[in-house]
Amino acid sequence: MYRRSLREQSFKLLFRYEFNPPEEMGTQEELFFASDDQTYTAEDEEFIRNRVNAVIERIPEIDSAISGVMEGWEISRIGRVELTILRLAVYEMKNDESVPEGVAVNEAVELARKFGQESAPAFVNAVLSKLTTDGAERAGQQIKISREAKALGSKKAKTAGDAKEAQATIVVAKRRKTTS
Repeated sequence: MYRRSLREQSFKLLFRYEFNPPEEMGTQEELFFASDDQTYTAEDEEFIRNRVNAVIERIPEIDSAISGVMEGWEISRIGRVELTILRLAVYEMKNDESVPEGVAVNEAVELARKFGQESAPAFVNAVLSKLTTDGAERAGQQIKISREAKALGSKKAKTAGDAKEAQATIVVAKRRKTTS
């Protein structure tokens, strides 16, 4: 089975975790492999089981990472399909060195396109992009720029327009500094 198919089957089994208590996952695994219309080699089955169990073991840290980049959203508000996709992708990004971050993001977007709501691919991409190495650096820069703009704005700005102008000036200055 190809890696993409293994990922999709891992997603399908992991999705069952959302509806069943952890102590029933062994039974769910057996039902999954017995009832699915796929044929699995022993290696495929072992990969899928190991991947799903590894994700489940790390759900608290994975959810913490997801929560850390979502502004104004709580994990409980994310659809179960999207949450399962995010968990699988974050696991791959942070714990599987054989999967480059960009591949994990792209594959998650494809899963969201296939199984999620219409807006799911964009949502999954936005969340995961913030968790990539580049995304984390950009987010850190944005926070720093925003804080500097607020500080400058509160000292010099008398109106909201002045504060926006101050923030824009800082952004331009930062870009010039980066390209120099």
